[in-house]
Amino acid sequence: MAHELDNLAITTIRTLAMDGVEAANSGHPGMPMGAAPMAYVLWTRFLRHNPQNPHWWNRDRFVLSAGHGSMLLYALLHLTGYDLGLEDLKRFRQWGSKAPGHPEYGLTPGVETTTGPLGQGFATGVGLAMAERHLAARYNREGCSIIDHYTYAIVGDGDLMEGVSSEAASLAGHLKLGKLIYLYDDNHVSIEGDTSLAFTEDAAARFRAYGWHVQRVADGNDLDAIEAAITTAQAETEQPSLIAVRTHIGYGSPHRQDTSKAHGEPLGADEMRLTKAAYGWPVDQPFFIPDQVLAHFRAAGAAGADREREWRVEWDRFTAAFSELAEELTQSWTGAAPPGWDANLPVFAEGTQIATRSASGQVLNALARNIPWLGGGSADLAPSNLTRLTEEGDFGPGSYAGRNFHFGVREHAMGGILNGMALHGGMRVYGGTFLIFSDYMLPPIRLASLMGLPVTYVFTHDSIGLGEDGPTHQPIEQLAGLRAMPELIVLRPADANETREAWAIAVTSTQKPVALALSRQNLPVLPAAKAAGTRQGGYILLDAANGRPEVILLASGSEVALAVTAREALELAGIATRVVSMPSWEIFDSQPADYRRLVLPPDITARVAIEAASPMGWERYVGLGGAIIAMPGFGASAPAGELFKHFGFTVDNVVATAKRVRG
Repeated sequence: MAHELDNLAITTIRTLAMDGVEAANSGHPGMPMGAAPMAYVLWTRFLRHNPQNPHWWNRDRFVLSAGHGSMLLYALLHLTGYDLGLEDLKRFRQWGSKAPGHPEYGLTPGVETTTGPLGQGFATGVGLAMAERHLAARYNREGCSIIDHYTYAIVGDGDLMEGVSSEAASLAGHLKLGKLIYLYDDNHVSIEGDTSLAFTEDAAARFRAYGWHVQRVADGNDLDAIEAAITTAQAETEQPSLIAVRTHIGYGSPHRQDTSKAHGEPLGADEMRLTKAAYGWPVDQPFFIPDQVLAHFRAAGAAGADREREWRVEWDRFTAAFSELAEELTQSWTGAAPPGWDANLPVFAEGTQIATRSASGQVLNALARNIPWLGGGSADLAPSNLTRLTEEGDFGPGSYAGRNFHFGVREHAMGGILNGMALHGGMRVYGGTFLIFSDYMLPPIRLASLMGLPVTYVFTHDSIGLGEDGPTHQPIEQLAGLRAMPELIVLRPADANETREAWAIAVTSTQKPVALALSRQNLPVLPAAKAAGTRQGGYILLDAANGRPEVILLASGSEVALAVTAREALELAGIATRVVSMPSWEIFDSQPADYRRLVLPPDITARVAIEAASPMGWERYVGLGGAIIAMPGFGASAPAGELFKHFGFTVDNVVATAKRVRG
């Protein structure tokens, strides 16, 4: 009887996926049809979760990295009792449905992360597992395991082909993340056809080389073998696990099984009828769920609620015995900065010289003393990014309590891992690299922006000012690209005190990621009292000495100091000049119109923007009558001073340009 119920349950998952795709006339039915048995075993026999409380701290995390198979996840969420109605499944991929084309975090209850771009879920899962190990090491005490859960994922051939999964897998193996278990949907088919067209490596051998524990299940419909493999993976505490399950895309479809046709298009009415008949399923009852199947899945969901109740008893014991730790952990999960987070932040003396990356390192360490759950690292550039927490230890194999994370030269994976750590809860995370290498991690930055994750990116060496390393390392278009990304806050501070304010914005952001663009070279510290204007995104740093300004100089980062010096020359020439520091376009644009008009009066059209980056975007601030001094092309290898002179970032050029636009 149990075997018959298992088969009914698996067929229900398969047919719900088929029906959803057919109703939408769009989607990917084949992956859910093939992977349904492994997902069923995981969700009904292993996964600890509570559909009535999707945010329970100690739940197991499940990531559908092969996010195109989203109907598989939606079927499981609906059947186990999450707030995802059958009407949502019937309206798969339609406006207003909580069942979008690919899983979206924050839209569908029970979806742990947004997936779809292949490989991203793989890396995010590594981040989830790292967060679990870190919090367990920091907060668990003998007899009280408050944080103790698994991270599971279903990954596909495409995930394993993407380079980000290789980066993340390498790090996961090094870190010995034994509570990370991935089920590999080894169906041998991708969009263009059989994977033998481009993917013939021994994936199992590759993962063993990474330090993973690898198993094979020869038959994707063998529930006992899948259960045994997951049990074995749980018992392996020193290695992450990959379970390669040989499945068949479009399983049961007479004409689509094991073909690329099953991957990304509906089966069609005729093939649907044939497939359901092969399953022994009602052919004219779309979205059919047998009563006994629904009761079976709901019982699995209810078991999760029982597990949470057991955990809450343990939490009460933990709170009674370790009240300060419990309070700290509770505060960390709110996402808000704790009281006193800004105590003793450094204030930098006007007239001194310091690189904003150096100021960032000082501010970051001060913040870390006040925010115990602040942690992060760099893509093997901590000595340059100055992202190391000097009073904290390292997160490493078997020693997970440290707050310094070493990502290696893996920017892409670092971005995905940061997303996973932020999604897990209980952590405030940052990651550093050179601004030029933000290109390597744009996909996870975009997903962080889409999900509203408060991740901080520390991007140093922000312009041609890095000098002799030359054009390969000098960012030009990166600022414009990052500014174009919706929901990402980009801050390019002008000096050390603006850097302090930029970090304040970053650690208090709860729904947006923040990118800091910081200088390698020393910059003069500007009037400290004005730096608070950073929180408005743009502000009047220096106004015309006498009367209303005739010219406005706008700049960000290292070029603000140039604007200040140019203003002095313009004032001496009798031209009333205002300097506006513009560390963040996004924040400035969000200010009330009256404030923006105060800073940039519409009737003052003589404006010059100065930034050692692509000019793209500055037109919105200087208008048709203004000018932009920027980098329309690539840089060169030379000392920074020579480069700035060669490319026109000089007082003489700014003054001449200002006089020209003034007329």
